Amino acid sequence: MLTTPAYAAQSPDTPLANFSIERREPGAKDVLIEILYCGVCHSDIHQARNEWGGSIFPMVPGHEIVGKISAIGSDVKKWQVGDTVGIGCFVDSCCKCEACNAGEENYCEEGMTGTYNGRERKSGEPTYGGYSTQITVDENYVLRIPQSIPLDAAAPLLCAGITTYSPLKHFGVKPGDKVGVVGLGGLGHMGVKLAAAMGAEVTVISQSPGKSADAQRLGAKDFIATKEPGTFEANANRFDFILNTISAPHDYNAYLNMLRRDGTMVLVGLPDPLPLSAFALVPKRRRLAGSMIGGISETQEMLDFCAAHNIASDIEIIQIHQINEAYERMLKGDVRYRFVIDIASLKVAG
Repeated sequence: MLTTPAYAAQSPDTPLANFSIERREPGAKDVLIEILYCGVCHSDIHQARNEWGGSIFPMVPGHEIVGKISAIGSDVKKWQVGDTVGIGCFVDSCCKCEACNAGEENYCEEGMTGTYNGRERKSGEPTYGGYSTQITVDENYVLRIPQSIPLDAAAPLLCAGITTYSPLKHFGVKPGDKVGVVGLGGLGHMGVKLAAAMGAEVTVISQSPGKSADAQRLGAKDFIATKEPGTFEANANRFDFILNTISAPHDYNAYLNMLRRDGTMVLVGLPDPLPLSAFALVPKRRRLAGSMIGGISETQEMLDFCAAHNIASDIEIIQIHQINEAYERMLKGDVRYRFVIDIASLKVAG
């Protein structure tokens, strides 16, 4: 076993702190990755504080991982020592169900194995994430980071990037489509960049008027401040597609009424449910759908798309000892737009 410095939550109500975990030695098909950067996702907070239930403690969060391969198993064919790679939200799946066979391992019918707060399929031991100095992963769940993307700004692409890319691609957003992005945070800012690169006419829909200039910088053509009286009525039947990234409770019906006939709103945030009116859907044949990250092949496609279009996340680098403060700032919306941990600071702290 490989003793590995990490940062962990011991319970839902304790701050994250120094911890030591054991990683498995690389098996025949495994690679060992020296972690350089790890993005901080809002779901890290939800799970570290057991807000979704079922959390496994002690917990080492982190599923936006970028690093370099430091060792490979005897049968590894895809990777070499020194390759720059990434790990996203899952590290295993059943490999035999319809979803896995379709390259959509994220929808594995047995349940994908989360990069953290899951259990390894063979041993049953808890999985530990990227707030650590190294990780051992099956070679088939590893992604190549294109050279043109800065490594620190590449990390959030492994979750925020694919979470927004996948629905845009799956639901066929194309040049000229009128796309609304609801919320301009870690997910929303990536949605704007990606939809604009696909040729869509993007409008940011936000309750924060102060983000208008940022929306334009990121590629949006227009900005709608939802707190303005009459906003929803003035923008009824406007959009072909709405990417809804909000995680706080809000009225789906108001946003659905901004869709044109046959328009689609896709949820990628996870708010508590509020009542949904059939009248927001039926008269215009609108659709309300959900989407969750992407499979390995689609995630690689997203990374290559970002490289081709000079896209990366807007980030703020933090040291590992700042993680608890970063969680509190995230809850206040005080980050533009994604925290990324410099894991070198963990090596010093450990």
